[in-house]
Amino acid sequence: MSGHSKWSTIKHKKGAADAKRGKLFSKLSRAIMVAAKEGGADPASNLALQNAIEKARSYSMPKDNIERAIAKGAGEGTDGASFETVVYEGYGPEGVAVIVEALTDNRNRTASDVRHLFSKYGGNLGATGAVAWQFERRGVLLVIAEGVDEDELVLTAADAGADDVERDGTSFVVSSAPDKLSSVRASLEAAGFALESVGLSMVPKTTVAIGDESTAKQVVRLVEGLEDSDDVQDVYANFDIPEEVLEAAAS
Repeated sequence: MSGHSKWSTIKHKKGAADAKRGKLFSKLSRAIMVAAKEGGADPASNLALQNAIEKARSYSMPKDNIERAIAKGAGEGTDGASFETVVYEGYGPEGVAVIVEALTDNRNRTASDVRHLFSKYGGNLGATGAVAWQFERRGVLLVIAEGVDEDELVLTAADAGADDVERDGTSFVVSSAPDKLSSVRASLEAAGFALESVGLSMVPKTTVAIGDESTAKQVVRLVEGLEDSDDVQDVYANFDIPEEVLEAAAS
């Protein structure tokens, strides 16, 4: 798990840089609009919207931007009307399982882009259901470990409904059922814990160990290439790369 969760930390830091360029905010807004369009504008009764907002907040997206996206999705505009959710599954180098979640207004364009990226970086696109069984949907929060009393964190998280707390380098990984994500976040913040990121994730049940830097670079380039695609919202993969190899590959 360490190599996989370490990538989450690296990805979040890279995402913060993307946010400054506005690209990430555009993707986050799209997700909020679609969630509001499909389930209504009230986060209390729309879990998908609640989780989209949580993710946007974790990247410091301004409140005004979030509210505008909700309003557009709920009917004050047509921006969210033509987008649909599409999920692709495939394999990367060494048989690494990959799930790609996209929001698109043109299925043919997105499918072509995703297929090209898999091929370019040594993978191949699979059929629906090919790898999804290897993952489960979870709420995942990364807590900055510095100065944290682990026992206090475990108790606070458990009281809020979290299922597990695991130390991973400079962070604690707190996981929960998807519908508990918001309450766990609120409790941790109220208790003074500093959060690096909050969101839903497809967590792998098993992982593929990648030990050499050359293959690790191929895997990372595939994931980064997919994540950089305009239509792609999230990419999940079940690689386990040692921290020092992962950091070298991602640099």
